[in-house]
Amino acid sequence: MKRKRRLNMLSVTISVIIILTCYYTFTFSQVIGQSMSPTIKHEQWIVSNRISYWFNQPKRGDIVVIKHKDQKYVKRIIGLPNETVEIIDQQLYIDDVPYTQRFITNKSSFWTHDIPKTKVPSHSYYVLGDNRIMSNDSRYELGFINKADIIGRAEFIIYPLSDWKVIH
Repeated sequence: MKRKRRLNMLSVTISVIIILTCYYTFTFSQVIGQSMSPTIKHEQWIVSNRISYWFNQPKRGDIVVIKHKDQKYVKRIIGLPNETVEIIDQQLYIDDVPYTQRFITNKSSFWTHDIPKTKVPSHSYYVLGDNRIMSNDSRYELGFINKADIIGRAEFIIYPLSDWKVIH
């Protein structure tokens, strides 16, 4: 009887630990709008990892969930701290070097006006949506993103189930 009770307590304890770990490690977000299309589409649900940047710095190309004025945004990191970002005639330049954007598959969704050379402050990031024509990002209201405003790195699309895939 004691053995069965201990096993039950152990089972409950392990379950609570797993639930709390998942709760504090992952967050779920629904993407509203077409700004990350075709990578992430309108109304898809994603899972992001809250602790991904505790020990590592965000990298160029990471898709992140950001908090800004009590709203969540999903964007791609383009510019890192102390870099310069510029777009001339649809070509993105990082520190004056052309950068190939492999994640943009539809040239028409890439259309954007030129962006003058902009220096990213230290401890900040420059983010863009993959669908540039439909994205509110660092070019507009979001501005530079402080690391503290990054909720987590997007890891998976989980809904609809037919669209399930690993993002990172």
